[in-house]
Order: sequence, then structure tokens, then C-alpha cells
Amino acid sequence: MPWHKRVERWFEATMAAASYTFITRWGALERGYRRPYAKVALRLKFAFYPLLAVAALGWLAWDWHDDRDLAAAEDAIFDTVIGLRPAEPRPSGKVVVVEIDDCSIEFYRNLGQGGWPWSRQRHADLLDALDRSGVGTVGYDIQFIERAQADPAGDMVLEAMAEGGDGRFVFGSARVPAAFANAGNTTPVPEAPNAFALSPQAATPGPGVVLLLPYGKAMQRHSALLDIQRSSDGVLRDVRLRQAFGDWALPSLALQVASQASGKPAASFPASVRVNWREHSRLPYASAADLIEGRPVCGDGPLPALAGTAVLVGYTASGLNDAKPTPVNPATPGVEVHAEAVEALLAGTAIWMPPAGFKYLFAAFLVVFSCFVFWRGEPSWDMDAVFFASNLALLGAAFVGLSLYGVFFDIFAALAFVSLVFGLCRSYAATLRGRAVGNDDYRPQFDPARDRWLAMVRLRFVPHDDDIDRRETKRRVREYRRRLRGWLYRGPRAVAIEGIVEYKHFLYESLMDITVLMWGGPDRETVAATARRELQALCDHLAGHDDVLSDDGSVRVASLVSVAAAQDEPIAQTRARVCSVLGQLLASTDERALSARHTFFPGDVPDEPAGIAPAPLPPG
Repeated sequence: MPWHKRVERWFEATMAAASYTFITRWGALERGYRRPYAKVALRLKFAFYPLLAVAALGWLAWDWHDDRDLAAAEDAIFDTVIGLRPAEPRPSGKVVVVEIDDCSIEFYRNLGQGGWPWSRQRHADLLDALDRSGVGTVGYDIQFIERAQADPAGDMVLEAMAEGGDGRFVFGSARVPAAFANAGNTTPVPEAPNAFALSPQAATPGPGVVLLLPYGKAMQRHSALLDIQRSSDGVLRDVRLRQAFGDWALPSLALQVASQASGKPAASFPASVRVNWREHSRLPYASAADLIEGRPVCGDGPLPALAGTAVLVGYTASGLNDAKPTPVNPATPGVEVHAEAVEALLAGTAIWMPPAGFKYLFAAFLVVFSCFVFWRGEPSWDMDAVFFASNLALLGAAFVGLSLYGVFFDIFAALAFVSLVFGLCRSYAATLRGRAVGNDDYRPQFDPARDRWLAMVRLRFVPHDDDIDRRETKRRVREYRRRLRGWLYRGPRAVAIEGIVEYKHFLYESLMDITVLMWGGPDRETVAATARRELQALCDHLAGHDDVLSDDGSVRVASLVSVAAAQDEPIAQTRARVCSVLGQLLASTDERALSARHTFFPGDVPDEPAGIAPAPLPPG
């Protein structure tokens, strides 16, 4: 034999031995935890599913009132989808960002007019330039808390601009934490700038707040809050449009600008908005220096159209520390955040999402439904593929909805949680089934030294009516099999052969209603008594649903008791004997109807023929 053939055979033999050793030891490892699991399942039976449902619902209720981990996971999925979507909404042109960028600051520093902070006169010049450009509304994302000692004239001009704008120019204010409030520095909310009532019967004077307002009276009258609240993970997804204080609320800068630009009252807008964040199609930008100078000094391109637009002014220069992490950019300028919120309100591009509690209610419904389905009986394995395909379809719908329609159903974390519950149900059902069908990972294997006799029963379900359609026949057979599995999973000593042929086999339609039950024991009397007792229990179980299935069909029974293994018999002969007995049972035409008034082995009831003799040994 050539040397390479010897090497090939040696390699194949080594691999086969290694595989056998691994599978044997791995099976021993699995039996080490599966058999104790099966003992627990034998005690819990179907009570596991309502207990799991209660535990899952309890966690959902706790998470809703405490950490909101499910919502946090949903936010992470939203960030992934919005970052990978194939298309983004185009800017409407209704909102423009005017940035005080590095170029604008350096331009005036190079002229010897100082760097940052700018003089109040320069801010007034910027507002004047915007006014002459025909803008509709301006939101100034910069706070002017104190007067400028070095530029009192600029202070007066900026205040005059605010007075002349009559609400078209909105300035930034901030709320001081309540811990700093005292009797002398609080302002009743109804008296705060641009405060509005949340209900027609809003109580006055309302709670007191402490605000950091601009220095000028006109600027104070036309101011709004700059405060931005992030999510628990620090990422800004939803922009809060107002802060509520009892029956009253104070608008944010974005809300006040949108209200002025649209002519709608601030109370008509929602409390917050989820921005349709863009990574590639940003809002139109203009450099502040270009507007002040009336010529391009920080860029070669033309300025965006400003007439009738809502403009947000703020600084984007590096080192000024006004950046917020968003799903598309870890350092989004704060002025762009306000501008995106205004764009969402004016252009109607805000992302629509179900109410915050929808994902929890949806998860709760699916948890209860899944546990109920398994409690009724183990569903088809096709359900796993259907569940997986449904999740993929929903994920695709999320991309399409978010890309084209601005709609996002935040249910994916809920589906992941339900998948966990579904997997636990499937694992538990697999344990029940493994024990019922004699899987030696869950129960001891057939032992010829212990199980010398076998009692076998073939069950076949036959619908009563000959004229029912195929769909109704399948329904009745499916219901019968569900009830039979429910009995098997409750822990009888019977071992079942459920699938005579594989599911979706071309003979499945003909044999799908045939089940073989078997019992082992040391002698004929013991095994027969066990079989009679448990078959009577099966009859009672089926009769507990209907009058012995009188409405849905009839269960036909063929039975056999035989020697399984003779004394000192080799395993090969035992196998042949068991196969022969099983073949006789499957080929038997001596069927009887399952009935509460009859037993299942001839000879147990008066006037019946004598009992069945042991099945003959196979030849040899």
C-alpha cells in the first residue's frame, strides 16, 4: 500500500476516534446538567410557563419605573439604524445656521480688533446684517448675562436691536438649579419671559424659578432657555422643547424660534422632539464674518438664501466647548442642535415614534402570548424560523421607515427580550420533550438488564366525519397531538415515538397522527399494570377536554406485550427482537377505540378474549 494511502487511513481513523471520544464525553457533560434539569421540569410541569411570564412581567414593570434598560437598549439600536440607513432627509431651506467659527474669530484678531469674546457692537452688527438680509427670526445661542464694562455703547445698540426686533430676535437664558433659590431671587413662572399655560385652568402665581436672563429689558422679554437635557448615556437624541413647572412651562430657544417663525403658539408644539439627525446632508451654514463684512472672507461659496428663514446663531470655533454628542456626531455644535430642532418643527421632519411605554406593553403582550402558546403545548419548530424572519423583516422596515418616512418603531429591544423568553420556553419544552421521547440526555437509557419486558401501544387518531375538508382534518389532528404531548410532558413513565416519519416527509400526511408509546419493566405483570394505569390516565386526560374526543374524532389503539431481552442474550439479538416487536405493532390491524369503559389489553374485562401472549422471538 502506498505510504500516502496509509497516512490517509491513519488520519481518518484518528479523526473518527477523536470524534467518538469527544461526542461521548460531551454527551456525559450534557447529561450532567440536563438530567437534573429534567427532574426540576418533572416537578414544575407546565407551571413553569406562568411562573416565567410573571417573572418577565415583573422585570418589565421594574425596569419601566427604575433603570429603563429596555429603553436604553432601544436607543442604541436607533443610533445604529440611523447611522447605517441608505438615505437622509434633505434640508428644507427654512433654517440656516450662522456660525462664529475659527475663521471669523481669527479674521478680526488679525485686524487688531480682538479675538473671543466679541464685543457687543459686533454682535449687534451681525444682527443688523441678518435683519437687512430679510431673515424671519433669529435665535441667538449665546448668553449676555452681564453688561460689557468695556463696551457700553455696544450694549445699548444690542438692546436697541432687541427692542426693534419685537420678538423676531430671541436671546438665550438659563435656569439656575433650585438649590440656589431663596426668597429674594425667585420669579413666579407666569411672570417669566414667554411663559405659557399648559392648561386652561392654570393656577397662579405658580411655583418660583431662578433664571439667568440677558442684561437688557427687551432682551429679557424675548428670551428662551438654552438648557439641553441628554439621555442617560450622555447622547442627545430628543430635544426638550419646554420645561414644565406645575401648570406652566418655559420654552426652549428652539421652541420660541419655531413659534415666532410659524406664528403658532408655543403650547401647540409637543414637549420634546426626536430630531431626524443628519450626517451627510447638513443644514445650510454661513460664516458670521461673511455676513458682517458683506463679502466672503471665510469661504468662496455663495451665502445661503436668508430671506424669510429662521436663523440660529452660535459659535462652532474649536476650544469654546459647545459640542453635544448625537447619534451621528460625537461633537455636534450646540447651535446645530437647536437648528435641527427648529428644522424638525418647521419642516415636519421630526421622527415619529410610538409612546414611550409602547415597547414595554408590546413586550409584555408577546411574553404573555409566548408563555400561553407553550403552556397550551409545544408549538411547531417552524415557529423559530418565522420568529427570526419576522425580526429581519421588522429591521428592514425600520431602515425603510427611518430613511423615507421618518418613522421608527422602537420595538427591537422588546423583541430581543421576548426572544430570550421564547428561548427559555423552547429550552424547557425541549427538556419535557426529550424526557417524553426517551432521550438519554434527560432520562436513563433502555437497559436490557432492567427492562426485560416491553409493553407497546400504537395510537392512531381518526376523525369521525368522512366529509370534512382537509383543513379541518389537520386542525383536529393538530389538536389531538397537542393534547397528547400535554399528557406526555406531565411526566408519565411512557416513552413516546412521536415521529414515525420526519416532519415534511412525503408520507407525513398519512402517518402524522400515529404515535407509539412503550413501557419497560422486569416482568410481564409489572409492565402491563404500568401500561394499563397510564393509558387510563391518558384516557382521562383526553376526556377532560371533550367527551373522549367525541366531537373531534376517535383514538384507535393497538397493543402488544413482549419479551424485550432474554437472559444472557447478546445485544444484537435484543435489537432484532425489539425491531420485530415494533414492526408487528405497526403492522397490526387489531385496533380498538380508546374508551373510558374499556381497558387496553384483552383479558382485563369479562367476556373478552384471553390476553395476548408474548410476541414470538425472531428466527435464530
